[in-house]
Amino acid sequence: MSLTALQKNAEGLGKTGPQYRTGEYHGATTAARFSDPQQEWAAMGSGCGVYDLGFRAKLSLTGRDRVRWLNGMITNNIRDLAAGQGVYAFFLTPQGHILGDLYAYNRGESIVLDTDHSQLEKVLATFRRYIIMDQVEMTDWNEQVTTLGVAGPKARSVLRTAGIEIPEARPLQMVEAKCDCDCDCVKCTVVRGDDAACESYELWLAPNDVRKTWDALVAAGATPVGHEALELRRIVNGIPVYGIDIREKDLPQETEQMRALNFSKGCYIGQEIVERIRSRGAVHRKLAGFLAEGIGKIAVGIKIVAGEKEAGEITSVASLHLDAGTRTVALGYIRREAGAPGNEVLAGDVAATVVQLPVDPAILAQSGRILEHHRA
Repeated sequence: MSLTALQKNAEGLGKTGPQYRTGEYHGATTAARFSDPQQEWAAMGSGCGVYDLGFRAKLSLTGRDRVRWLNGMITNNIRDLAAGQGVYAFFLTPQGHILGDLYAYNRGESIVLDTDHSQLEKVLATFRRYIIMDQVEMTDWNEQVTTLGVAGPKARSVLRTAGIEIPEARPLQMVEAKCDCDCDCVKCTVVRGDDAACESYELWLAPNDVRKTWDALVAAGATPVGHEALELRRIVNGIPVYGIDIREKDLPQETEQMRALNFSKGCYIGQEIVERIRSRGAVHRKLAGFLAEGIGKIAVGIKIVAGEKEAGEITSVASLHLDAGTRTVALGYIRREAGAPGNEVLAGDVAATVVQLPVDPAILAQSGRILEHHRA
């Protein structure tokens, strides 16, 4: 398992807390925790967290046919993608099942693909199989670029304090940052995150600059965050991950990720099935969120029961320690007729409520009695 660029420069990195641990995350080894993951997660909700995104892999597409070719490979619109803008997309089997997901960014003279390291070999193998007579060159960009993330309501002020000035940006827009900081970055490209529940930014920079930039952000007030807290954040915010919540057996509309689909772009692999689902009606199940009181009683793979009938299964689980008590938030699939927010279900033998994603922080903060009122 490869180390992220930050982990290759990790001497002294864990001095922020005695609980520092590393572990595998989406195909790379990075920090699992610096202190208490619950506190790290809370910091992203009230202040600013900084975290290693070196588990993300990047590929650069060049060649005169790159736009047309990629537009025929993935589910979102590349043909009309403005320079400096990105989109989220799936790539599918001819039968419409999901082979993987990625972000694609138009950099003018190239297109950058961004996905988890755990998907990199599948992306390379799948895409190379379809480059036949097309003038498209695919280059591994991972030796040239790594990524840090910052998230939270104070993210911009922390970046500014660290000497990284960024202009206003739309979700998935790329901007060149003006760096005047102790990290002495050669160049820093910033991408505004598309997480609607939390302001976030990605910093694309040279691997040699990643530790200096990390230290500058921590000195500016950012809380170091490991991947255990990132898991809490993504589950509460309703962000599915390929290989966990999105599997090859799933169809795009079942994942509720309509941001990945464009219905006017023309043909692509699997498009006929996606269009047939749209024109004939909704699929029978969907990805949803589930909320239960207490922790430790809901696990991945547990079946969901509604009205004494099996209605779905759990795919991800987050245990939260809150002022109002302990809560379990889970992601999973449920039949559409049982999946309206507020519906009561059983996850195994635990009572749970279907909730809208991302989960409203006000619902998490409610006591048990208020939660019962919400269900009513």
